[in-house]
Amino acid sequence: MAEVSIYVSQIHRGEGIGSALLKSLVDSSEKNGYWTLQAGIFPENKESIKLHKKFGFREIGRRERIGKMNGVWRDVILLERRSNKVGIN
Repeated sequence: MAEVSIYVSQIHRGEGIGSALLKSLVDSSEKNGYWTLQAGIFPENKESIKLHKKFGFREIGRRERIGKMNGVWRDVILLERRSNKVGIN
């Protein structure tokens, strides 16, 4: 299992960079035998959640009050992707 994060500068969003990075991550993980990828995304980051789902991630839960950001407790939505190429045997 590996945990993934992708950050694209706000000025470059909508240019396909996130898709290219996530596709490369998925391809590389499968070439290296990773069966499961996991991501934790802030609930309000709907575009990132949508992007991950486009590449086969599914929501598996919510971690509540996982950490503080600027003094405010934050939740994250947990997503995971299971490869259909690795670990099938």
